[in-house]
Amino acid sequence: MPRRLIIFDWDGTLMDSAARIVNCFVVAAHEVGLEPPADTAIRHIIGLGLEEAVVALFPTADPAQRRAAVDSYREHFIHRDTTGMTFFPGVESGLASLQQQGYLLAVATGKTRRGLQRALDETGAGRFFTATRCVDEALSKPHPQMLLDLLAMTGSGPADALMVGDTEYDMEMARNADVAGLAVSYGVHTREQLMRHEPLDCLRSFTAVCEWLRR
Repeated sequence: MPRRLIIFDWDGTLMDSAARIVNCFVVAAHEVGLEPPADTAIRHIIGLGLEEAVVALFPTADPAQRRAAVDSYREHFIHRDTTGMTFFPGVESGLASLQQQGYLLAVATGKTRRGLQRALDETGAGRFFTATRCVDEALSKPHPQMLLDLLAMTGSGPADALMVGDTEYDMEMARNADVAGLAVSYGVHTREQLMRHEPLDCLRSFTAVCEWLRR
């Protein structure tokens, strides 16, 4: 097997959560007295850590407003917003198939440990993953620390691993860690954005990811 460790981004790659993320940023902006960003601007920062995303979305806000926006977003995302979030088609069966084929599966996400654990518990997907790394345990994408930590945790080298993600931040992180990147275009960044980073391929569905790995 040319690559034994497959590392997935979560939001936009495994889980279709963009609508909920957008809603929560808009509400948070209103609550703290900031101009809500356009939906396209919010979708562009999905994948960053929350604090980094707030800085990018509200560059002129003062530190107190940014802290308030972070707190408001978390409150709505975790407790108040009811926008549905589901796996993209083929994800659950695909992960099971990859695991059966002998791949080690991992997650590198801009979610906090609390947020990822909640998602794993709700979906029952924790059983698929050998290791996971979150933004409150490492530097935010596109810094390579998450991937370097996952390599160390699984005893893998960069040549043993593949990073699968839907954003430029995922592809940049992979390149910064000397890990190959595989892009998916069904998430939040466009194919044109993703191809700038020269991934091995850019695929239109999770089923296509699994087929690509089988080849």
